[in-house]
Parts: sequence; C-alpha cells; structure tokens
Amino acid sequence: MKYYILAGEASGDLHGSNLIKALNNVDVHANIRFWGGDLMEQAGGTLVKHYKERAFMGFTEVIMNLNKIFKLISFCKQDIESFNPDVIVFIDNSGFNLRIAKWAKKAGYKTHYYISPQVWASRASRVEAIKRDIDKMYVILPFVKSFYKKYDYDVDFVGHPLIDAIASRNQVDEFNFRKTFGLSNKPIIALLPGSRKQEITKMLSIMLSLVDDYPDYQFVIAGAPSQDYEFYKTFITSKNVTFISNKTYDLLSLSYAALVTSGTATLETALFKVPQVVCYKGSAISYFIAKRIITLKFISLVNLVMDKEVVTELIQNDFNKRKLKHELDKILNLDLRKKMFVDYFELEKALGGKGASKKTAELIYDHINT
Repeated sequence: MKYYILAGEASGDLHGSNLIKALNNVDVHANIRFWGGDLMEQAGGTLVKHYKERAFMGFTEVIMNLNKIFKLISFCKQDIESFNPDVIVFIDNSGFNLRIAKWAKKAGYKTHYYISPQVWASRASRVEAIKRDIDKMYVILPFVKSFYKKYDYDVDFVGHPLIDAIASRNQVDEFNFRKTFGLSNKPIIALLPGSRKQEITKMLSIMLSLVDDYPDYQFVIAGAPSQDYEFYKTFITSKNVTFISNKTYDLLSLSYAALVTSGTATLETALFKVPQVVCYKGSAISYFIAKRIITLKFISLVNLVMDKEVVTELIQNDFNKRKLKHELDKILNLDLRKKMFVDYFELEKALGGKGASKKTAELIYDHINT
C-alpha cells in the first residue's frame, strides 16, 4: 500500500517516525512518502519537505508568511497527485493539514487523522469540517474521544505514543552522561524553552534569570534539534548553565525538576516523573486573540488529562522571575513532590498504556483493505 503522511514540528516527527515503523511491520509492502523530519526519515520512506521549512508560530507570523504557506499547500497537492496514495495520514498541525484534507476528500483520497487538531481547545466549529473531510480519526487523549462524541463523531482512542517512545529508550548511564557534557554532581534543573526561535526568545531569558539564586543546582538547557548552539548562547551569561542539544529524554531521566514551555514537553516531563512548572508567554497580539477563542481552564496537557491542577501554569504576565522562583521553590519541597508523583502515576494510567502506534497502524491498514 502507498501511504502519504503529513507531519509538522518536532513532536509530529517523533510520532510520525513511530507510526512509520509500525506501518512497515503491519504492511511489508508499505511505500511511504511524507512531510516530517529527521526521525521519520530514519524510520524509512521518502522525505518531501522538512518541518523546519514551515515552522510558523503565532497569528502574526502566519500572516507574514501567507504567500509561502500557499505555495507549500499548492506543491503538496501536486505531490500527492503524483504519488497517488491509498491513504493520506495527517498528524496534528491543523492549520496546514485541514486545508489539504478538504481538497483531498473532494479528490477522492482516503483521509485519516492521527492526533486530532485541538478543536477541543478552541474553534469547535471546525468539528463539522473534520467530520466532512476526515474518514477516520485516531485520538491520543481520553477526553478528546468524549469531546467528539458530543458532536456525534465516533473516533478511536489509541493511547498516547509518548508512553511507547519513553518506554523503548535505552537507560542512561548517569556518570558517563555527566562526564560527557561536563556536568557537576549537583541536582539538575532542566530548562525546556520550546523548539521555535520565537518562543525560545520569550521563554529562556526569564528561566535563566533564576540561575544565580540556586547555586546548589545545575541548570541545563534542553536544546531543540531545530536550533543550533549559536542561537542559544546569546542568552547564557552564567557558568552554572550547560547547553545539551537533542538529548531531552536523557536529560529528563536524570533531572530533579524542570521549567517547561507549554506543549507536548509538559506531558513528556510528567511521564519521566519530573516535578515541573509550566510556562508560556506569547506576543501581545497572539495572546489577545488566543484568550478570546480558547475555552479551556488549563493549557498544559497534564492538567487537561487529569482535569485538575497537577502542575502550576504561569501564563503571559504571570510568567516572571518572582512568580517563577516561588513556584520552583515549591516543587523542590519534598511534600509537594510526593503529591505530584502520585498524580503523575495516575496520569500515565489515564493515557491508556502502551501500543498507540501499533494500534493506529493496524486500524489504518484494516480500513484501507475494507
């Protein structure tokens, strides 16, 4: 069978790579062509466009790059027609993918979506378009299945692929890891400022403002694979800060606490059982618009899945040095850490266990052949 997969940004690349591996196991004759990243390319198939070419963040940046986006959409349609796949699989990245899905459905292609657009967070009106344009939807968060049920749309909850990604990784030798990257023996506070330049710029300087207040801890920046050290080093002014690129899981496995930009990383940090403070700060215009269309009481996936405040969220103006220091002090406290660990174990249960990629691949393959 021929599969055309469309994924954007680092998290989509990760989940797409595991899906490709699972598809190759389910279908020994799988021919896979995709938009994604390095991990998907390593998993097999043909890379068409790297997600770095369309990493636009926020309303203002999207508007500024509309011409480029429309050219990418046009090229994507032409490439799909040329490849003529048996199914198109969309992964997250709704702004781009839903436009392609509308065209693809009319053109007669089978359309599957893995990891739902966040219509449960804002603009629920898009559900009708999804029902019209998407043949099968596979969701990775339990509350999303319940959300769609309210709109009479039956979707498959397959569990969260991060559980497999984390469970399958090799154990880290802490001594060698610290030696390799020149780390001290102090407890590690991991800084996860995001993956895009715009968000890193807004997040990292505030995170790093705490360093001198915690001389007994080692601060480590988790560098995103999409950015190089030359970009990060302009923010680093203390000797008590180390930069480590593309080793986030290894870093989290050894961390005592973490400051994390809202997104998939909050869930990853929780699954590694690392106490965290969730942070987010966008442009004034983007935040003004988002506040009026997002209907959720939480922004972090940890709190959303648990439907209660497990981790503190510092958003926009609340994300400042004073409040961040206060919340970091709290998660360094033993009593709060114990409570957070209990909630983290309950979170993992709620996410449905192992096998998300395998279940999704099997469902896709079975649907194509029916």
